[in-house]
Amino acid sequence: MIELFSANTPNGWKISIMLEEIGYEYKVTKVDLGKDEQFKPDFLKISPFGKIPVIVDHENNKSVFESGAILMYLAEKSGKLYDKNERLVINQWLMAQMGTVGPMIGQHHQFHHYNPGKSEFGEERYFKITKRIYGELDNRLNESRFLAGPDYTIADIATWPWMARHEWHDIGLKNYKNLSRWYLEIAQRESVIKGYSFMDKSAKIPKF
Repeated sequence: MIELFSANTPNGWKISIMLEEIGYEYKVTKVDLGKDEQFKPDFLKISPFGKIPVIVDHENNKSVFESGAILMYLAEKSGKLYDKNERLVINQWLMAQMGTVGPMIGQHHQFHHYNPGKSEFGEERYFKITKRIYGELDNRLNESRFLAGPDYTIADIATWPWMARHEWHDIGLKNYKNLSRWYLEIAQRESVIKGYSFMDKSAKIPKF
């Protein structure tokens, strides 16, 4: 049994989607970020930086923090979505999400969605960076069906949830043909639909 400590965020969706994709039984323990539950001493024991998601694999009594590391752990444990022959490419696109896509779009959320009007510099900077990321992903997906090649992998699972917040970005996902094709194809996967609504069963994936 996998216990998922999480919240209803893009990083949280990564792991619920992955668990649905590999068909593992899991239990969700909600971490209320609004009440700073992520900074409680017991949680910090398994997540030193006070971040979600975290998993505890009760089968072997191991905990794993950081969403990218969790995806790799679950992929290796299940033998799915992480082809040994393609790991160099998969790891590059996974790290691109961890180091660029998530952090930069996350800042765009902070300035543009949560705190508009507080910093013109911040709003303009992260809008431009997010728009550039859209273009870079679109260029890659012009060459490849999925981010790491012809097959769906943990690199796509890591990146897709950030694009699922495209309505917050005000950039226009529909203007990016290849990125839109990729986004909609993944959005139709049963495991993605289930993983997206892991905390709110009524949640619907936004289209355009």
